[in-house]
Amino acid sequence: MKDADEEQFREFMVGRWPTLVRLAYGLTGDRGLAEDLAQTTLANVYASWSKVSRASNPDAYTFRILLNANNGRFRKRRVAEQPAGAVPEPEAQDPTGAVDQRTVLITALMELAPRQRATVLLRYFEDLSEAQTAEALGCSVGTVKSQTSSALARLRQSPHLAEGSAR
Repeated sequence: MKDADEEQFREFMVGRWPTLVRLAYGLTGDRGLAEDLAQTTLANVYASWSKVSRASNPDAYTFRILLNANNGRFRKRRVAEQPAGAVPEPEAQDPTGAVDQRTVLITALMELAPRQRATVLLRYFEDLSEAQTAEALGCSVGTVKSQTSSALARLRQSPHLAEGSAR
């Protein structure tokens, strides 16, 4: 890769990292997996940088790579986890309660089908239009609309969100 392309990719990567981690966290519900997924996505973007940089919408291209990487992790052979020798220190509590709200929301999102979850995350967390979401998911705008409608209906029925709003 040329120096100019290298610098362009570096700027792209730095600018997209928080968004990719946030989207991946919404898909996986796990911070560590989210960072791994974002890193895998950027590695794949780097390998395809000539295509990504020429794409009409590099963000949609990147989101598609992330979604494919997330789906691919279910196809890979599972590696048995090894328990740690010592229990890690608990994280400090968030005094604002935002952690509790995020946990409730992520729990409710994890109950959605993967396609519905991806649609909701792209539409409402990443604030993409229906057309941009359709491009990122590789489907029609009508599919985005129906998946979003179904997902929101399920979220409204979620007992986790009902409990969270009663607080």
